[in-house]
Amino acid sequence: MPARLEVLGSERAHDVASVLGDAFRAYPVMRHILGAAQNDYDRRLRLLIEFFVFARTRHTPALGMVQDGDVLAAAILTLPNEPQSPAEVEDRRDALWADLGDDARARYEDYKSAASAFAIARPHHHLNMIGVRRFAAGTGLSRPLLDAVARMSREHENSAGVSLTTEVPRNVSLYEHFGYRVQGHVRVTAALETWGMWLETRP
Repeated sequence: MPARLEVLGSERAHDVASVLGDAFRAYPVMRHILGAAQNDYDRRLRLLIEFFVFARTRHTPALGMVQDGDVLAAAILTLPNEPQSPAEVEDRRDALWADLGDDARARYEDYKSAASAFAIARPHHHLNMIGVRRFAAGTGLSRPLLDAVARMSREHENSAGVSLTTEVPRNVSLYEHFGYRVQGHVRVTAALETWGMWLETRP
């Protein structure tokens, strides 16, 4: 049975986090934030990804490509107009950084500040993370997810488009293939650079 697109609620947050953790294990920004030399890198990565997924899926369902009940690819996103984060998200964020440490938090804030150069003023969808399990990479599972996010933006009366960032040079041409355009490029450190990309769905 081929994989099919599904909307995944908070009850599948663990599955979404598992997919993204696998997909982003060697991703440059994760290694930058967490410190690739840390002995407990995998545990720290799991905590970070689980928080991102928890914060997003509390009120915004994830998208997934599901085959025989298994999530093979997933995407989490921010909607144009979202409510303020509740106290439980803030509490969990504080607990996360207490565990990961001040250095990791500072590196995250530096990256976040650099990426803010690509901020889009108009209400829009933001694709926070999209990933495919490594064993299924290159099988076309990201296309339905990207198409679904673009469709969500087109059908939302307050969304001007979709934004995302990528830290892998080869991904730039991939997203350009799907209609995204580079909004800017920033080198965060000697080993980390990021591109902001934008898909216009409502001129």
